[in-house]
Amino acid sequence: GALGLGDDGAAFARSSPTQVGAETIWSKAAGGQWFSMALKTDGTVWAWGKNDSGQVGDGTITNRNSPVQVGALTTWSDIASSYHAAFAIKTDGTMWSWGRNNYGQLGLGNTTYYSSPVQIGALTTWSKLAAGASQGHRMALKTDGTIWTWGYNNVGQLGHGNTTYRSSPIQVGALTTWLEVACGRYSSFAIKTDGTLYAWGYNYWGMLGLGNTTNYSSPVQVGALTTWSKVASGGNFTIAIKTDGTIWTIGGYNAQGQLGQGDTTHRSSPVQIGALTTWSKVASGGNFTGVTKTDGTLWAWGAGNQGQLGQGNTTNYSSPVQV
Repeated sequence: GALGLGDDGAAFARSSPTQVGAETIWSKAAGGQWFSMALKTDGTVWAWGKNDSGQVGDGTITNRNSPVQVGALTTWSDIASSYHAAFAIKTDGTMWSWGRNNYGQLGLGNTTYYSSPVQIGALTTWSKLAAGASQGHRMALKTDGTIWTWGYNNVGQLGHGNTTYRSSPIQVGALTTWLEVACGRYSSFAIKTDGTLYAWGYNYWGMLGLGNTTNYSSPVQVGALTTWSKVASGGNFTIAIKTDGTIWTIGGYNAQGQLGQGDTTHRSSPVQIGALTTWSKVASGGNFTGVTKTDGTLWAWGAGNQGQLGQGNTTNYSSPVQV
């Protein structure tokens, strides 16, 4: 029921965009592993799909094939979801989590699963979340420009110079100039206010964009450019947009064409995708990417085996195709 269309199973899969219900007040959406969540303009959060770890957040572990409200609050402002876990920030700056917690990825100082939202600490200064394709680590920004991580840390993806797991948020370094964050499966990415891009964690396929396949447990700058504006990471690859509207493969695994270069060659350094300067937003799943242009069109590439590219088929595409 991960699509929220009131049905279950492969017989009801969709390979073209299908509206979820008839409401027109949705403002933000996030997809996890076999479940989804969304934020409405009235400040309520809704979720649906697989619920074996309580990731839907309705106080049960019952799968939901249609959207159900998470609690009754109308003060949610941001959401993020990942592998069987969900996160949200309220308008008061508090951060909350629920779902799977086997590595301490909920940030609650323990490894207990929760099926309803639980506040992470007592701070009221959280501003932005990243969970993405991660299977066990999380990132968040505070209003003071600091970056914090917690959860699984087998290859240094938390950025603390070690491989120690953390079940509560720990600050990465001492800088107060972080602007954007993104989680890959076992890697992390961040952009500073000066437009520089940093990466750390797992790098076997070169997804950190550092020209090698070495793992790093602390942030390392990707090249010398100061024009990065947005970054997204899938399972083992990374895509980013510059301030000039160009879009780039940072690096990584490319067997299904997820780097958008028209081939299936793995890369470990940034390469531009096409020549257009009209890209505005980017989001990556496990092995595919979706991007919007400034004209409001939606484009996708990578693995399409489950219809995830919205093309009405199950074909892989190694270059951007319009949805």
